[in-house]
Amino acid sequence: MPLVEKQYAKRAQPTLQEHGQNCDFPQSKQFQRPTTRVPPRKERIAEANRLEARHKSLKVSKKVINDYRNSYRHNICIDMLQQGYHKSFSEFTTLILYWNAVRENAGPGSDIWMEEPLNKQLNKLDHLQYFLTRAEAAERAGLFEEVYNNQLSLACYFKKVADKLLSDHFFESCLSTSKMIVPCGGQKMAEANANIGTACEEKGELGKAAEHYEIFHQLTIGKTWQDENCCLHFTHACTNLWRIYTSLADEKLENAQDKEARDFLRKAYDIAREGGDKKLELAALYRVALGYLSTGDPERAITYLQTYLELSSSIDDDAGLGKAYEALAMALLSTGNPSEALEYLKTFLGLAEKSGDKLSLIDACRFLGIMYNNLGQYDVACEYIWRGYEIAMTLGDLHLVEIMQVHHGIYKAHMMMTSYCHHVEAAGHVNLERLVTWKDSRLDMFNVSKAEDATANRLFDRRSIVETKIAFDETAD
Repeated sequence: MPLVEKQYAKRAQPTLQEHGQNCDFPQSKQFQRPTTRVPPRKERIAEANRLEARHKSLKVSKKVINDYRNSYRHNICIDMLQQGYHKSFSEFTTLILYWNAVRENAGPGSDIWMEEPLNKQLNKLDHLQYFLTRAEAAERAGLFEEVYNNQLSLACYFKKVADKLLSDHFFESCLSTSKMIVPCGGQKMAEANANIGTACEEKGELGKAAEHYEIFHQLTIGKTWQDENCCLHFTHACTNLWRIYTSLADEKLENAQDKEARDFLRKAYDIAREGGDKKLELAALYRVALGYLSTGDPERAITYLQTYLELSSSIDDDAGLGKAYEALAMALLSTGNPSEALEYLKTFLGLAEKSGDKLSLIDACRFLGIMYNNLGQYDVACEYIWRGYEIAMTLGDLHLVEIMQVHHGIYKAHMMMTSYCHHVEAAGHVNLERLVTWKDSRLDMFNVSKAEDATANRLFDRRSIVETKIAFDETAD
């Protein structure tokens, strides 16, 4: 046995009481029971599960990290490809590139430049993803009507948010899809042509709009198809064609292409009559008559206006009758029938008084003033113009007031012209005095009697003396 072990073996081992005496803690605290409760096994298992679940929730997956790092457009593209919508992905990316290229070409200051690039407009991207994928799924199943409906939903959405570039694209897609709908694709094709016609009209492409509206009209002849407002597609087609033909006629008139303008106006009248709407037919008749009148054919204009009068009388349209009488008066005046034109204008004035239409009253008074002025009856012309001036004052329309003031001044001057020239030619003492008085005071004294002339001269002399005295006093001061 080694020496160290021998030494420890010889030592007496301390007892438990000696250990307690050598301890620094108080005697009463040495063998105290634990104060915390040891949880049972079930609670320990539940706590372990809770900690494990929390650890898993805090753990970020690779997909979440990629979603956070990538752009919104990138994530949509990945989602489309993962679900197998490759055609939707291709159209989605092509539209974004095309939209952004148009924006860049337009440059600063354009309307589209004020918007963010398409890849940053999240609502539009969501709509594109949702409806494009639904349309592709329907196409795979051969449900082309469902494809059409999804494309139409996109077109209507982009039209609502004023994105004409994308709305026009999907209206074109609707037309292409409608040709594949069998056997009841005629209505969808008609609606698609109507939508494209409207889009072209909004862009000012009237010729192209007319082509699509004509197809829309041909497809709806004899059909009872209706829109959401229970309006027949055929009636809608006639209205659209009338409007387009009238606009095309206006363009031709501006370019002095009178023959082409009259052709379009006649086509507009024919299509309006085909639609069966009397008000539309009246409007078309009136425009045809005005077209012939403006192109120097008052006889044909009178023929159409007489037809217009008959239709307006049959439906008790006083406003339409007034317009017809006014236009007839202008046409008759062009043909050299001023007396008959005056009668129509007076009838127009009576209808305006009956309806209480102040604007029509002003027009009637103005035209009557012009007519009587041309006939040399300047006093009557002044009466009508003054009446129109007073009505214009009640409306508060400064432009109309100024027009009536100018006419009244012209007719008043015409009324004084004969007497003024007579006094100049006579060159008598009284004539010269009256001319000088008119020059000084602008008082019309050319047609007054001698007694009235003497009284007016005394008044004028008295006023001259007072004005001279006032001027002398101001000079003295």
